[in-house]
Amino acid sequence: MARMDALLLRLDRSAGDAIASTVCSHHAKRLARIGSKALDAPPGGWAADAPPPRAGNAVEVLVDGETAFPRIVADIRAARSFVHLTGWFLSPDFVLEAGETPVVVRDLLAAAATRVDVRVLLWAGAPIPVFTPARRRARAVRDELRRAGPIHCALDAHERPLHCHHEKSIVIDGEIAYVGGIDLTSLAGDRRDSRRHPARAALGWHDVTTRIRGPLVADVEAHFDLRWHAVTGERLPDAPPPAPAGDVTAQLTRTVPERIYAGASNGSFGILESYLRALRSAERYIYLETQYLWSPEIVAVLADKLRHPPHGRFRLLVLLPARPKGGADDTRGALGELIEADGGGGRVLACCLFTRAGSASDAIYVHAKVGLVDDRWLTVGSANLNDHSLFNDTELNVVTHDAALARATRLELWAEHLESTPAQVDGDPADVIDGRWRPIAEEQLDRRRNGLPLTHRLMRLDHVSRRSARLLGPLQGLVVDG
Repeated sequence: MARMDALLLRLDRSAGDAIASTVCSHHAKRLARIGSKALDAPPGGWAADAPPPRAGNAVEVLVDGETAFPRIVADIRAARSFVHLTGWFLSPDFVLEAGETPVVVRDLLAAAATRVDVRVLLWAGAPIPVFTPARRRARAVRDELRRAGPIHCALDAHERPLHCHHEKSIVIDGEIAYVGGIDLTSLAGDRRDSRRHPARAALGWHDVTTRIRGPLVADVEAHFDLRWHAVTGERLPDAPPPAPAGDVTAQLTRTVPERIYAGASNGSFGILESYLRALRSAERYIYLETQYLWSPEIVAVLADKLRHPPHGRFRLLVLLPARPKGGADDTRGALGELIEADGGGGRVLACCLFTRAGSASDAIYVHAKVGLVDDRWLTVGSANLNDHSLFNDTELNVVTHDAALARATRLELWAEHLESTPAQVDGDPADVIDGRWRPIAEEQLDRRRNGLPLTHRLMRLDHVSRRSARLLGPLQGLVVDG
């Protein structure tokens, strides 16, 4: 039996590696044809395949919907000239704020549209109705918004086959922008969750977005104009350049597939480039929050870091959904590869989140897309670490090298997940991972396996195996990435 297991493991590794190599070769040839050097980016620095970094910004990282939605509501209500919004999907009846008179997306936008120009750009939906949302549902949303008030709503069908428009952004008056992972929808889960993540009837939801003021806002608006013009033929009026609003230098990175928009015929792969630069430069730690982790290019860099750790206390910490909406085996296979690369060194840990009420517990869906490296690089956006987000869907991320903001974001996120305060999770990241994250996560997994009630939100991700479908993600990428 042992010999058979070893043989199966070798066959599995060989097949997975061969398919991953084929996919990476395909991506390299595809990007070479359009002159992109994103895959060859050296360690460190800003992405070249993106608008240049902009100085003079104020960037706030808003964690979870209960924090973000009141800010969005207030800014839209205060709009003086326009509101431009993009999304993967939008629920017109989504409640942004509860209360005696709930704030509903449709009514908020309709009220704003009586005063200012309101434009909403959504994905046109899946052309094959076996995927969600279907074209018919997207058209119903567009029609409902138009009936609610003088809202200009357009549907973007310029997607690659089996891919979508996934970015989430809002630009208000050319002075404020939101870029992140939070959709204004209840589809697939209620985004209006708090940092306390109390037990509730709906699936718990962890997500992150940014609120930006300053020159970077103009890049978000320019990207909206690119897509709006491609869909409607209309050009937006020029807005005055935003004034400096802070001391953070930041860059807008994108995924725009080639040959989708006439104004960007070669596409843009700045999110991929930025991640590769940052991960290749990592010395002490990498922290990732992502819905999916199966990009073979990203996994290869992470595995190399684990095989050849740049520092004796290097750590890789990943926060993922316990049960992602598709791609679970793909991610488990990638984690199996990383665990194998670590070779028992204790440098890698994958966790998930649960809410609890007495003896009952339910998963908290990790929808956030956050990357942190060495308290000196931070990205927040809409892109997951899979081939869809890095090569084929439209995506937007914000990147900064601001050490103070990166560190503050890490402490805020770790405090939430460890049910502590930022001061309690301060210190050397390796010490916090080894002394807090791992013991709690292991204990909660043991409790779950033994049928005991959970006592903490954090849990080590179960069923991470060296033989867990490690080839399915690369195989899917090879099939759908033409």
